[in-house]
Amino acid sequence: MTELEHPPHRYWPLYGAGFVTAFGAHSIAANLGTYGQQQHVSLLTIGLLLAVYDAAEVVLKPVFGTLVDRVGPRPVLLGGLIGFACASAAFVAAGDPGLLGVARFGQGAAAAAFSPAASTLVARMQSPGGHARRFGSYGAWKGLGYTLGPLLGGALVTIGGYGALFASLGVLALVVAAWVGWVVPRMEPLPRRRSTVVDLARRLTRRAFVVPTVILAASTAALSIGVGFFPILAASAGANALLSGALVSALSACAALSQPWAGRALDARRITYRAGALAGLTLCASGFLVAGLLAGPAGLIVGAIAIGLGAGVLTPLGFAALAASAPPERLGETMGSAEVGRELGDAGGPILVGAVAAAATLGVGCVVAAALMAAVAVVSTGAGQAGDPPTSGAS
Repeated sequence: MTELEHPPHRYWPLYGAGFVTAFGAHSIAANLGTYGQQQHVSLLTIGLLLAVYDAAEVVLKPVFGTLVDRVGPRPVLLGGLIGFACASAAFVAAGDPGLLGVARFGQGAAAAAFSPAASTLVARMQSPGGHARRFGSYGAWKGLGYTLGPLLGGALVTIGGYGALFASLGVLALVVAAWVGWVVPRMEPLPRRRSTVVDLARRLTRRAFVVPTVILAASTAALSIGVGFFPILAASAGANALLSGALVSALSACAALSQPWAGRALDARRITYRAGALAGLTLCASGFLVAGLLAGPAGLIVGAIAIGLGAGVLTPLGFAALAASAPPERLGETMGSAEVGRELGDAGGPILVGAVAAAATLGVGCVVAAALMAAVAVVSTGAGQAGDPPTSGAS
């Protein structure tokens, strides 16, 4: 899956690309409340602005994943980063806050290109036996973007408005694009045999694809539920804004820090795919149970830490299994399609919990989230299923 061993510094721009998409998405999303107050828009409009970035990714990631396999990952990565910078610059040049949704869609479309391209390069540049470690680092940098986005984005909006935020995002994307152009090697597309829609359906319904994708979806669902609803639970328990923010930061930091450890452990065969997935899903389920059943800040803190650690363990395991089991010439298609599963988990998890909370209470919603994590654990690691999917140690 790789032509030669690449030194660690050649992966750093790929981690930077992961940081760009995470930082860009959350720095804007976390400050849409301020935008809504300034522009006097409805909650429905805020909801649409939140969704448009993810919607662009869901629709376009499989398309760009297939393009990665056709033309090679590096051109798609560069094009996506430059497109992200152009979408950001266009918003600044227009000077019209009402165009925020258009700019955010453009950024999402660009991220749909460079995200599967970056993950494909991580997989192709690393020899078998090291995928989990590399994806752990890639996920950690995305986690750093999720953690810093709300904080730095808020500071930029406070200092210079949304123009300052979008200008900074454009510069960041250009810097990473130049870094990619300077450091990341060109990798030619691999020869592919002719494929039909039936072949594609067969590839995307194999257990080796479905199980890691479901686990990745559970990971993003757990994170998005925690980030979205734990501050509400904290406020209802009488906590102040500082503690609410600390909960989100603790969850994100635990997810970011646990990913490299989990990746290294899988590559060193200290854990198996099945044991790691079971441990991660159990941590997520336990975290939601504690948060839902034990009212008060202490239960929420324990729950946030458990969910962050669990989601962080799941992410590199899922990507490593996909990288090891996918046909090398179809890596872009595989990563792009799996990313759709992650986005659906990111959106579907909060919708499910929100619907349950509207019908009952948010505590019950957390219990339902715990049951969902347990169900994924049964489906992906339960008795009677096939053995461990191939990990990055598989050839």
